[in-house]
Amino acid sequence: MALPVPYGLSPSKVESFKSCALAFRFSAIDRLPEPPSPWTTKGTLVHRALELLFLEPADRRTLEVALTALDRAFTEMGTDPDLVDLHLTDEQAQLFLDDAEQLVRQYFRLEDPTAVHPIGLELRLSAEVGGTTLRGVIDRLDLVDGELVVTDYKTGKPPRVNNEQGRLSGVNFYALLCERVLGRRPARVQLLYLSEPLAIVAQPSDQKMAFLDRKVGAIWTAVERACATEDFRPKRSVLCDFCAFKAYCPAFGGDPALAKAPLVEALAEPVLL
Repeated sequence: MALPVPYGLSPSKVESFKSCALAFRFSAIDRLPEPPSPWTTKGTLVHRALELLFLEPADRRTLEVALTALDRAFTEMGTDPDLVDLHLTDEQAQLFLDDAEQLVRQYFRLEDPTAVHPIGLELRLSAEVGGTTLRGVIDRLDLVDGELVVTDYKTGKPPRVNNEQGRLSGVNFYALLCERVLGRRPARVQLLYLSEPLAIVAQPSDQKMAFLDRKVGAIWTAVERACATEDFRPKRSVLCDFCAFKAYCPAFGGDPALAKAPLVEALAEPVLL
C-alpha cells in the first residue's frame, strides 16, 4: 500500500531527502519525533533572544538588553520539552547558558543592531513551487535602502569555503519565497555564523531562482514516486552519526516497518552535553 504524500516541503526537507530518503520518510511521513539535542535547543534559545532584541526600539538594542533577552528566552523555555528532556544538571545548564551568551555576544561583532530595520521576524511564508507547497521561516527580513535583505542566524560551525554555496541554498529558498509571496526578490541574503563570527553574503540571481524552482520540482516528483512505491532508500554518510532513526534503518540492521510502531524508549534517553 502506498505511503501518504506529505503536505509540502521546507528548505530543510528538500535537503533531507537529498541526504537520505529513508530519514526523510521517518521524519516527514512517519513523523517520528527526534530526541532534542543541546545544539539545536541552544540554537532555538539564541534565535529567540535575537528575536526579542529586535522587538526593541533601535536605540535600545544594546548588548545589555540582548543578554536580558537571553535570560527571558531561557525562562520561557523552562517547560519546553526540547530543554526539559535534555535532563541537564545545574552545572550543565549553566554551561549551556554560558555558551548561548557567547553566541549572543558574538552577534554584536557581525553588525550593529541599532542600524537594522527589520520588517519581519520569524516570518512564515509559503508558496506553490515546483508542484508543491514550499514553506519556510525567515529569521529576519530587513528593509535596506528600499531593498529587501534576508538574514539567517547560524549557531553551528561555518562551512568550508568550497561548501559555502551549498549552505547558501537554504537561505536562497527564502529569497524565492519572498519573490513568490511578496512580489519582490531580496537584493541579498546573508548567513550570520555566530560561532566565529562570520557573515556569508550573496545576491540571488535569475539563474539561482530558476535552479531552485527546478530542484524543488525534481525532489517533489521523487518524493511522490517514493511514496507510491514505498521505496525510500537509506544513504550512508557522516550524517548517520547524528541520526535518531538508526533503530529502523536497514543499513544498521533495523526494520523500517517498525517505524509505524510506538517510538522506542531509546529515542527518549537523556542527551548529555
